[in-house]
Amino acid sequence: MTISDAQLIEATIDFVKTELKHAEGGHDWFHIERVYKNSLSIAKYENVNLTVVSLAALLHDIADPKFHNGDEALGARIASTFLLKHNVDSEIIEHVTQIIDNMSFKNSFDLNTAFTSKEMEVVQDADRLDAIGAIGIARCFNYGGFKDRALYNPDIKPNLNMTKAEYKHSEAPTINHFYEKLLLLKDQMNTKTAKRMALERHNYMEGFLKQFYAEWEGKL
Repeated sequence: MTISDAQLIEATIDFVKTELKHAEGGHDWFHIERVYKNSLSIAKYENVNLTVVSLAALLHDIADPKFHNGDEALGARIASTFLLKHNVDSEIIEHVTQIIDNMSFKNSFDLNTAFTSKEMEVVQDADRLDAIGAIGIARCFNYGGFKDRALYNPDIKPNLNMTKAEYKHSEAPTINHFYEKLLLLKDQMNTKTAKRMALERHNYMEGFLKQFYAEWEGKL
């Protein structure tokens, strides 16, 4: 039996909510919901397949490798199994799983990206927007606490030339992550809409860091 796109999206939302019920706070259902909403907002100005965008946004972190022993293929496998169960067209499944496999920031370390599409650009932008600004700051420190990392250590400098493997296994203080990822995202946005949204969030992070260092040094 074939279900409508609306029914498929609702089924996907229910599935993701259940799967991520006990997820870390920065990668839980509410993160997915924000990325989904951002994706829909950006997609209004892009010529994309909205079903692909919606499904990819909802399923993009169904099994984040950080929480699954580094298994970078698990998320796409889970998404594919779920979509097959709902008789989704094979071309859509292939597109969605390719987005899941290729949209992560860590893949930016690979100079020759294996896959890209306008749909991926939209979802990637939406995900990166959720990594910056006020929410990005909150998520960054939430994950740092989850991993029991130091807030800041002046003796440990950010690694601005790390490899993909170094990025994946980094245990640096949370503040370093701003320089190693978050402050880089503004210039990596794909769409005009995301670039505009990213600028304000980027500026907010720079203001936060200025205040953070002033307080760290005890400046009045």
